[in-house]
Amino acid sequence: MKEMTPREREASSNDYLNRDLSWIEFNWRVLEEAQDPETPLLERMKFLAIVSSNLDEFMSVRVAGVKDQIKAGYVKKDFTGYTPAGLFKRVMKRASKMVSEQYKTYRELTRQLSKEGIIFTDYEDLNLTQRKAMDEYYHEIIFPVLTPMAVDQSRPFPLVHTQALYLAVVLMKEDEDPEDEPYFAIVQVPSNLSRFIEVPVRSNSKKHEFVLLEELMEQHMHTLFSGYTPVAVHAFRLTRNADLTLNEEGAEDLLEEIEKELRRRRWGSPVRLEVQKGIHPYALEQLQYEFEISDNTIEIDGPIDLTYFMKLSGSLKGYDHLRYKPIEPVYPAELDDTDDIFEVLRQQDVLVYHPYESFDAITDFICQAADDPKVLAIKVTLYRVSGNSPLIEALASAAESGKQVTVVVELKARFDEERNIAWARKLEQAGCHVVYGLVGLKTHAKITLVVRQEQDGLRRYVHVGTGNYNDNTAKLYTDVGLFTSHTIIGEDASALFNEVTGYSAPHNWKAFGVAPTDMKDKLFEKIRREAMHASLGKPARIVAKFNSLSNQEIIDELYAASRAGVKIDLIVRGVCCLRPGVPGLSENIRILSIVDRFLEHSRILYFENEGEREVYISSADWMTRNLTRRIELICPVFDKQIQESLIRILELSLSDNVKARQLQSNGMYVRVINEEVPLRSQFEAMRIKSWKKKKPHPEA
Repeated sequence: MKEMTPREREASSNDYLNRDLSWIEFNWRVLEEAQDPETPLLERMKFLAIVSSNLDEFMSVRVAGVKDQIKAGYVKKDFTGYTPAGLFKRVMKRASKMVSEQYKTYRELTRQLSKEGIIFTDYEDLNLTQRKAMDEYYHEIIFPVLTPMAVDQSRPFPLVHTQALYLAVVLMKEDEDPEDEPYFAIVQVPSNLSRFIEVPVRSNSKKHEFVLLEELMEQHMHTLFSGYTPVAVHAFRLTRNADLTLNEEGAEDLLEEIEKELRRRRWGSPVRLEVQKGIHPYALEQLQYEFEISDNTIEIDGPIDLTYFMKLSGSLKGYDHLRYKPIEPVYPAELDDTDDIFEVLRQQDVLVYHPYESFDAITDFICQAADDPKVLAIKVTLYRVSGNSPLIEALASAAESGKQVTVVVELKARFDEERNIAWARKLEQAGCHVVYGLVGLKTHAKITLVVRQEQDGLRRYVHVGTGNYNDNTAKLYTDVGLFTSHTIIGEDASALFNEVTGYSAPHNWKAFGVAPTDMKDKLFEKIRREAMHASLGKPARIVAKFNSLSNQEIIDELYAASRAGVKIDLIVRGVCCLRPGVPGLSENIRILSIVDRFLEHSRILYFENEGEREVYISSADWMTRNLTRRIELICPVFDKQIQESLIRILELSLSDNVKARQLQSNGMYVRVINEEVPLRSQFEAMRIKSWKKKKPHPEA
């Protein structure tokens, strides 16, 4: 292909898609799952809840950052051509449209649920018996925990917690002129009570009928303000800036500094105000004045905050036909017939693919290491762990028995900070060496190192994963993990922990690529190598699977490889700033996104390398933060059979024509539709043999 002239290739913002707008398109794909009639009804409600949860985080972090730039007077365009002000306007327009579509979907789904006997009803529609029961519930359970908070000259506006639900109450004194200025108060909807209250139905009825907690409060608001008449009661919800601002270098104790910052997060600047449609003008005026947020007020035509449907969908009994059939993860066959995992790993490497294969293999690996008297040391990175993680107990037990246990706990894992602080304290009390990583960097690598004394000397056993050591998310996310006792990987694992926990010069990695030191350069090297091979007419191909792609330098390298003739297939679940299919720029690049039952989370890289194929697993997405501000790693897979398994996992994703969407050059996604037999990659992966059985690699 003829090389473009420098003038033709002069950097243009049109070459890139904006990260935040791309994220909104991802959340649209989640919403499409809620709208898909082929998805079981209660699962569609879960997707609807996920849309809200995703949007909450997006507003509190990404939009908050854009607003901070606007406030600071920052007017420079980003590499996609947007100023902060222009981006904010575009993002809010798209987000508002999404919310409108979300609630349209909500109304449709609740209609369908009512046909199944799951009914959300208004208080006015209850019969006398049901009203009496709800009145009793209010007075006995709800009323005692409510706190009305008046706002006037002597009582300033109270603290409104981020993403908590409140009722704004406009009141008139019973003996005053209705033309006088009204009184104003707010009442928090208790978050420790069920948001959906089940209404008694006839004993032989199979229906489940619910009234929302805030509606029950609204009907009884007069009980909180004697001598006043509630003129209007409407729900509202505030989202604050949730990004932590840490002075790590000046912090004597990072753990204490983060605890302080978490307390300050409650006072983060307002980012978004959601109000119930039809809110009283006086209430809206009071809220917008207090929060200084007229530029991002969203009217909600329905219940504010649909995340509560996540709990409801999982708790309803007797509706299994409205859910996916449960899957039981299988234990990896290579480890199934042994009581000694180390004996197996001395002979072979083992790949585990979650959630189709059980996380118990990882738990057993660490538990066996904790109990084994020959094990001298255990080192592990923890980014996000579950609320009752068995790994924490095993690590604590190992330390108490005298083993050297080192745990790198990432305190800055967003929205998991408090949980990680609790685990860090528990591990320290048990005698573990707890390290909080390096100043200015998040430790995002997922790796465990076990050092064991054996007859022929010390041997290192390593687990490297693409996902967190979290037994709960391992049932919901697709991730891969590699168990190995390969000498080179073991040496690099030791060096990695030494760099994180001590003072070490940058290591000359034999196997790993590690961010922020050399991962980006290694990726560049491999992309350029494929481009060189393509230019010489040799086999050249790149297939990569990860969550996000937003680093401009890597995008430019991929563009150059595409122009050289490299066939590039990327499976990018979420944000993607690369614009595929542009003649002379990216016509050899195809980008797919799969949104399905499980959250696609694995990071797998494949390079053709002139027929000497290389396969890697990684903790990192191809984003600037992962490559420059986090400790990440890519790990080679040396075992040929495991390479084949990982290649087939990639092939399954590339062959998906049920849940895959393909990114167009205009930034929109369209479903993959072809004449092939329908293939749903996640469902196909449940048949373990479809990716683990050894077979020849088909030519692309």
